Amino acid sequence: MSRAGQSHILAIGGGSFRQVRCYAFWEPSPLMRYALDLTGQDRPKLGLVATAVGDDTDVLAKMYGAFQRFDAEVSHLTVFPMPNVEDPRAWILEQDVIYVTGGSVANLAALWRTHGLGEAFAEAWRAGVVLSGQSAGALCWHVGGNTDSFGPELRPWAEGLALLPYSCGVHYNSEPQRRPVLHESIAGGALPEGYAADEGVALHYVGTEFVQAVTVDPAGYAYHVQPDGTGGVKELRIEPRLLTS
Repeated sequence: MSRAGQSHILAIGGGSFRQVRCYAFWEPSPLMRYALDLTGQDRPKLGLVATAVGDDTDVLAKMYGAFQRFDAEVSHLTVFPMPNVEDPRAWILEQDVIYVTGGSVANLAALWRTHGLGEAFAEAWRAGVVLSGQSAGALCWHVGGNTDSFGPELRPWAEGLALLPYSCGVHYNSEPQRRPVLHESIAGGALPEGYAADEGVALHYVGTEFVQAVTVDPAGYAYHVQPDGTGGVKELRIEPRLLTS
């Protein structure tokens, strides 16, 4: 665990992995190296959580394959058809870093509530376990964001764990609905002010404070979106730090 008395969350807008050679192979991007380095451990324990895609075995297998190149002790937590470990809370607290996949954030939240995982993740975060994830795996740590969990049209969703008191925008430059719907949601009060990330960009929080954005795409940015007091929003573009390895 990160035992420097700090709690880290790395919320990734997209780009955790790259497909190589063929669809069957994934390569972790430098964003994943950054997440592992936040633990401060030479050989961190990495816990994979794929609840948002129904614990898809193919996704889990590709992640295991991707992380073979890193010196990490990899395991996973599933809830279908029942938890694969005797004590999910204990498993979560044993990890140095958790990575949560994209998928349906609404289904993820419902299942985490059913199994009491939300409280366990919050406890782990306070204890110094680094929490990370992409898309749904980024939204879940915030108050919420916009999701296609209910259909192709995005809608605001505010049932996240709220470890971070903000909304979160993901895939910000790759899906045309993302920016206007986040703006509308914040302007109308359905979501609080928040941060958004382009593809290849991650938002790094220490405690509940946003400290920096990092990117693997030189053209990618992060954004701070706030109500402007007149029924609209103001959006501040944030220059991220480029990761090269």
